[in-house]
Amino acid sequence: MNDQIAGIVIPDSHMVAEATELVCCVAPPLLFHHSRRVYLFGMLQAQVRGLKPDPELLYVGAMFHDLGLTDIYRTTTQRFEVDGADEARRFLAIHGIDDEAAQRVWTAIALHTTPGIPEHMGPEIACVTAGVETDVLGIGYDDLDPADIEAVTAAHPRLDFKRRILTAFTNGFADRPDTTFGTVNADVLEHFLPGFTRTDFVEVIESNAWPE
Repeated sequence: MNDQIAGIVIPDSHMVAEATELVCCVAPPLLFHHSRRVYLFGMLQAQVRGLKPDPELLYVGAMFHDLGLTDIYRTTTQRFEVDGADEARRFLAIHGIDDEAAQRVWTAIALHTTPGIPEHMGPEIACVTAGVETDVLGIGYDDLDPADIEAVTAAHPRLDFKRRILTAFTNGFADRPDTTFGTVNADVLEHFLPGFTRTDFVEVIESNAWPE
């Protein structure tokens, strides 16, 4: 029997089970529970918005979206979002998912911290970001039934989430600060990394090699 939380079915497939096991093994409980909430809130927001994402693809996108913050899958040379996106694409290929579908998941993860764009794209892309925005930023919180929110957080508690996720972000970007240029991630380092100075877009334009 499929598990259900807040009326949302957790897909009962080998791929989903392996995705769950992988994230449970490599991510701390903070990120595991957050990722599960992202799937659940993403599916709930899909209902509100009249979207119909593929549940398995959305699940992998949600579960892998923060793998770039884990010790095993993080790099120091690219944005953390791309770390997770790359691993999701590899994982999906191993499970026989076609390139077009895997690319949708890659895009969903890569864009999940880029506001204003994902909601205009495919449902898996829109709903990964919607789940993240609900859980982290509270965007769309008031659109959901309070009983559904309670059911999700009972299954996957937040437990000092705001402070702890900001710490996880800071630790995830501190040794690759240049990758935060032009992203919301620069806000995190500006608040919590002593000595960090964000790259200024205007200064880059004004000081580059072009004479005019």
